[in-house]
Amino acid sequence: MKKLLSILALTMMTLLGLAPTALADAPGSIVVEDTAGVLYQPALLPAVEQFDFYKPTQVVIYTRRGAPGEKINEEVLRFARANHPEWISADGQKWADGLFIFAVDVQNHKVGTYMGEDRKVSQAKQDSIQDASKADFRLAQWTDGTIAGIKKGAALINQPWYRSAAFVAITSIAGVLALAGFGTWFGIRVRNRSKAAAHLKRADASFASVSLDLPATELNAKTIPESSSYGARVLEKYRNFNTKYGDAAELNQQAHALAKKDFSKATNVQIAARYADAAVELDRLDDVIADTNTLLNKFSGWEGAWDRQIGPLRADLTTLPELLNRKEARGLAAAAALGSFNNRAEEGLTLWASQIGTGQLSPEQALDQLAGVRSELEGLLTQLAAAMVNAYARTPAEAEKMRSAMEHEQSRAPAYGQANILGTVMGMNAFYSVSTFGHAYSSGRSSVDSARSSSGGGGGTGYGSSGGSFSGSGSSSSF
Repeated sequence: MKKLLSILALTMMTLLGLAPTALADAPGSIVVEDTAGVLYQPALLPAVEQFDFYKPTQVVIYTRRGAPGEKINEEVLRFARANHPEWISADGQKWADGLFIFAVDVQNHKVGTYMGEDRKVSQAKQDSIQDASKADFRLAQWTDGTIAGIKKGAALINQPWYRSAAFVAITSIAGVLALAGFGTWFGIRVRNRSKAAAHLKRADASFASVSLDLPATELNAKTIPESSSYGARVLEKYRNFNTKYGDAAELNQQAHALAKKDFSKATNVQIAARYADAAVELDRLDDVIADTNTLLNKFSGWEGAWDRQIGPLRADLTTLPELLNRKEARGLAAAAALGSFNNRAEEGLTLWASQIGTGQLSPEQALDQLAGVRSELEGLLTQLAAAMVNAYARTPAEAEKMRSAMEHEQSRAPAYGQANILGTVMGMNAFYSVSTFGHAYSSGRSSVDSARSSSGGGGGTGYGSSGGSFSGSGSSSSF
């Protein structure tokens, strides 16, 4: 019984983050062999020195620019034999005790991890250490990637049994059984109340703003010119405004009739969420009604209303140079076309405001031109996507995988946050933003990189024929 109680106590301590703390040691020494010349040591060394290993560990960092097709495992061993025999055990068959080597081949896009027998970890943990560096390495951020990989290594090498993922998983199950699901139940209730509070905060702010502006919104709607195609479409949205406001008011009453403890239930959280969505939608619409009236009639303050219309495009133009400077985009005709577009669009933003002011361009015409430029940007981004996919993919199957991942990411992209006339009449996701493109391309590339790594292109384990009988712990993978 005492043994069982001890196990249950340790289980509870683990679940609550109170398990005994293992002694921590800074790296025993740090050796940097940056033969690729890619590391910024003033940032690297202080960061690595701060990492706590469970036992004193010599950290070796080795970078190289391999020739095409070279195997990183073999080359790390070759380098150690030629330059650092102290990295190898006395019998020449293993890596030296107390050693952790973190290696990267920046030319062949390989990362490897190698350990002495007293520091070796499972293949799954080696994969975790390597994976921790890959997001940065794919962006050629070699110092940050190295820091991330070594940090993960410090957390996993000689990890105490009670901190291992397997033990945590087992004790979590045992804890749930021992506590009859109390922890999960309690956590869900707390999370539900937190979600509800956030929904209510967002909803109340928007609902109060809409309620305060109701008379002004009605007056604005009455003077929007129906002869304008944009005015007519915004007024069409307004026709249901009062009905939607009534629905939001009812949800407001339902939500505020509930006590704080009632929001522990998911069904009541949904009431708060629906209230928030309804209030925010109304708040966006009354802002657009005000801007439509002010801009189309060129009332006082139309300049501010126009600035809000071009806000999303201006954000895209600000982000575009960063996209075009990506290594994968350089030299592509589609990227050059976007660079030319960027300059023309910037000039247009300045010119249109001036022409509206002088009467050379009506607000309606300016909105038409804005919609046209946004459509042109989307078309150019689509062309760039095709070019970048073709440049990165090695096979038709990889190209299809990239396109599929990019389309999925695009479909999940959030709508523009700022309310505007074009978004209201055409849909807030009517246009493909530059930031969405960047996220989508990164997602597509990651999907291909993962497939390449899992198909065996990552380097694997073993040291090849040149390694002889050497069998030190280590592996590598692609990024």
